[in-house]
Amino acid sequence: MRLTVGQAVARFLASQWTERDGVEQRAIAGCFGIFGHGNVAGLGQALLQAQRTGEADMPYHLARNEQAMVHAAAGYARMKNRLSTMACTASIGPGSTNMLTGAALATVNRLPVLLLPSDIFATRVAAPVLQELEDPSSYDVSVNDAFRPLSRFFDRVWRPEQLPAALLGAMRVLTDPAGTGAVTICLPQDVQAEAYDFPEALFAKRVWHVRRPLAEPSFVERAAEVVRNASQPLLIAGGGVIYGEASEELDRFARATGIPVADTQAGKGALAWDHPNSVGGVGSTGTPVANRLARDADVVIGVGTRYSDFTTASRTAFQNPGVRFVNINVAGFDAAKQGAYPIVADARSGLSALLAALSGKRFPTDYRADIATWQATVDDAYAMGNSPLPAQSEVIGVVNEACGARDVVVQAAGSMPGDLQLLWRARDPKQYHVEYGYSCMGFEIAGALGIKMADPSREVYALVGDGSYLMMAQEIVTAVAEHIKLIVVLVQNHGFASIGALSESLGSQRFGTSYRFRGASQDYDGGHLPVDLAANAESLGAAVIRCRSVTDLRDALNRAREADRLTVVHIETDPLAPAPSSESWWDVPVAQTSTLPTTRAARERYAEAKRDQRHYL
Repeated sequence: MRLTVGQAVARFLASQWTERDGVEQRAIAGCFGIFGHGNVAGLGQALLQAQRTGEADMPYHLARNEQAMVHAAAGYARMKNRLSTMACTASIGPGSTNMLTGAALATVNRLPVLLLPSDIFATRVAAPVLQELEDPSSYDVSVNDAFRPLSRFFDRVWRPEQLPAALLGAMRVLTDPAGTGAVTICLPQDVQAEAYDFPEALFAKRVWHVRRPLAEPSFVERAAEVVRNASQPLLIAGGGVIYGEASEELDRFARATGIPVADTQAGKGALAWDHPNSVGGVGSTGTPVANRLARDADVVIGVGTRYSDFTTASRTAFQNPGVRFVNINVAGFDAAKQGAYPIVADARSGLSALLAALSGKRFPTDYRADIATWQATVDDAYAMGNSPLPAQSEVIGVVNEACGARDVVVQAAGSMPGDLQLLWRARDPKQYHVEYGYSCMGFEIAGALGIKMADPSREVYALVGDGSYLMMAQEIVTAVAEHIKLIVVLVQNHGFASIGALSESLGSQRFGTSYRFRGASQDYDGGHLPVDLAANAESLGAAVIRCRSVTDLRDALNRAREADRLTVVHIETDPLAPAPSSESWWDVPVAQTSTLPTTRAARERYAEAKRDQRHYL
């Protein structure tokens, strides 16, 4: 079949499917793209031809920012439990390298996205061409080589006959539950438009069966012996529980054993907040209940978690001198962390196998009174009654109240992820979508777009601070153009509230964290900048509701829910209002020597906290 490389890519992607547990779905549901001279006549022409002729079912979506379209694809993939994703195409040079941040986010979070950056001319006849990086040491290096360390699979198609192997290799990694992430196929701009006689078999429907690795019995028995001999075990549910659709198995495991279940940012919602065994988030932004249990735990069972520094409180969370770890994970790399007894298995099969091996072993549930006390603290944080501006915790409470059980809250960076893990009451495995692996400012609206595309039946709330909003609000335009309804809760606190608080705790006096005029002292200590983000959102096509109080916010969210278009709800908050303490720590180094008294005092506190750090061997 004689096709251009671009046309062959479109046809191939339209024919790829995944299957798990007997359910098939599209592997690549569509393609985001921004066209320039690098891809307009290649993939651009192919997507146009597919749309006009119907020869390939590959829907095209026009994005406004290349980084944002990768975030949208990542949001889509996470919502689909990594069984379906989107492709992203960009032009040569800055268009393609704008996708680098999105690639890093996808790989850090183990989310499959397919990136198709345009590249330099394979023929080199016209070199150096516009936007080409010239490397004196090699003629085959381009800016796209920056994708190599950020991708789980990378290839460059110099000749059309190389395309089949590249596409099949890409799909292998995109559908690998243990090794997925960003997948990059660089397409030279001349090769995209070059024709070749491809075998028709390349475009036949292909189903990629996504495995559920089963645990090796001997490993399960060794791990079960460790758990049976525990006196104070704790289970930590990570994102793998949700991706593996293992919430029912986790529920059975927790009820049968009595073991308390804490969660990570990616695992929140694996158990409903009011489940009798749920103790909330663990680690630097976790609940005091979970962190007290973590400090005393003699066995920690990690299920589908990669043990980030926030989960381990920078390796200070688990203080029992004899603590041991049992990890269930599809990735051997993660299963072996913390010197654990590893069970390399899917979360669903691994939990079932471990429960069977425990043979009815049950542990005390004397932590439940502490949970009730903590929930009363959450109620207080939801109703602080700050005047004249509401606290961020009050905004979270009102949004939590407005969310239906199946609705989704989206967040990524600043102080809100910490407050959300501490305070949010998740009722569904897909309700809580906080990107805290890469914690990328600007993810919120773009990610919400992908989430809504993945499941239009859910209301999606993008909770975004002014700092993140200013970094990437363009996909409001994409959502408006696609008639995709989102509810964007825009929290105005005149700067980087999270970094401001962190800066103060580290003795740096909130330097460079406020959005203010430069004052007479040459610091940014003048009045607030006259930035009207609500007006900006309105100019991008959103309906806007301005709020002055929590009462206004509650009413605005009801109106936004009833609306049929993207609505931005704007509210100003008090950036200095406190949130409850997690009774935990996060390792951010403090200057070892300084002439500033605030920095010297912070260094003393830092050195004291460092003494609790441990190697788990």
